[in-house]
Amino acid sequence: MGGSIRIFYIEISRSQNEALWSRNKWIALLDSKMENTAELKVGKKLNEGKTKEVYELPELPGYVLMQSKDQITAGNAARKDHMEGKAAISNKTTSCVFKLLQEAGVKTAFVRKYSDTAFVAAHCEMIPIEWVCRRIATGSFLKRHPGVKEGYKFYPPKLEMFFKDDANNDPQWSAEQLLEAKFNCAGLQIGQTEVDIMSHSTVAIFEILEKAWSTQDCTLVDMKIEFGVDVSKKEIVLADVIDNDSWRLWPSGDRSQQKDKQTYRDLKEVTPEAMQMVKRNFEWVATRVELLLESVHQGRVVVLMGSISDLLHCEKIKKSCTNYGIPCELRVTSAHKGPDETLRIKSEYEGDGIPTVFVAVAGRSNGLGPVLSGNTAYPVVNCPPLTADWGAQDVWSSLRMPSGLGCSTVLSPEAAAQFAAQIFGLSNHLVWSKLRSSTLNTWISLKQADKKLQECSI
Repeated sequence: MGGSIRIFYIEISRSQNEALWSRNKWIALLDSKMENTAELKVGKKLNEGKTKEVYELPELPGYVLMQSKDQITAGNAARKDHMEGKAAISNKTTSCVFKLLQEAGVKTAFVRKYSDTAFVAAHCEMIPIEWVCRRIATGSFLKRHPGVKEGYKFYPPKLEMFFKDDANNDPQWSAEQLLEAKFNCAGLQIGQTEVDIMSHSTVAIFEILEKAWSTQDCTLVDMKIEFGVDVSKKEIVLADVIDNDSWRLWPSGDRSQQKDKQTYRDLKEVTPEAMQMVKRNFEWVATRVELLLESVHQGRVVVLMGSISDLLHCEKIKKSCTNYGIPCELRVTSAHKGPDETLRIKSEYEGDGIPTVFVAVAGRSNGLGPVLSGNTAYPVVNCPPLTADWGAQDVWSSLRMPSGLGCSTVLSPEAAAQFAAQIFGLSNHLVWSKLRSSTLNTWISLKQADKKLQECSI
């Protein structure tokens, strides 16, 4: 590899960076400073795997360069071949996948794509475990579990772990073996909390990518991932790469159409023609994976408030909708004082064909939600801005509906946005992925809080 690369570097100390900027803001700063480039020497090679190399970035402490190689392997490198262009294909695939997961809210080591064949990542000390998640029984699982037929589906997904040990062919491990190994990575002891975080994260990551691939009529059969401990933040993050070596993909659920590395594993003879076929499959995946970042369905939330005095309450709903990637519009109308205008506004949003969830914000006597619900087929959510003085009485105007009305009532503005997101998430994988990631991160925060409390008690 060459002696230097060009990278965008911002003069912010580590402590300032960690205290003031999330990784997303840091990436935004990188993009905003694209004209201010600086030469950055590539340091020593920290690690080399079968398909990638990891380099130190001395002028960017806490980060590394992940460089892909034009190499494809199978059977712990028992079969190994050069595949021209694979580095660029793998890097593109990994960058898109990590961007999808990061935007959903999953913590990853990925920072940004740097070149066609490399990306910048947080420096992690890797935990030597491959986590495998399966929806469909195939491959090595069938060999280890005679009697299970190929195609058997796991509900929930099947989770397995394998210790990274090429000499012993990566043996399968139990959670007990992992705990007894007492790994210490970057100063973090891998105990029960960390094992639970990795296991729950693996399932969530699989489900997010499974949902995304379904938009391309492609079944994510299984996948393997690895975690590392960020040496700066001392926290577990999804690390390494996720490319076409990492999973099985069956278009239309048909194994005969598989597009993953299994096509290489299945080769009886490696010929130039056969390698071109494998490369075309990898290119097919790299092209489709970009589409996973796009929403296939539009949607919006329209918040109708009975008075401008409810604006602060409504802005909380809009902010939460924005966090889910859902457009949100605010309108003022009163079903009591201007029912004709309320119905006209409703018709305005029904007429353009964009799926819409109406949120009615009206205190005191809520006529807004019921009037909307009785005159539209779109979902209506009541989110009344209750006051301490009359809230106990006013809420009943939102809860007790005449027959034939189906509007629900949610008191928290953030929860009203979440409810709308859950509706859109049924058909929008990007919204769904944010919801799925949110449940994972909530679970992780509780697990970590419990661990800290136990440590204090001890």
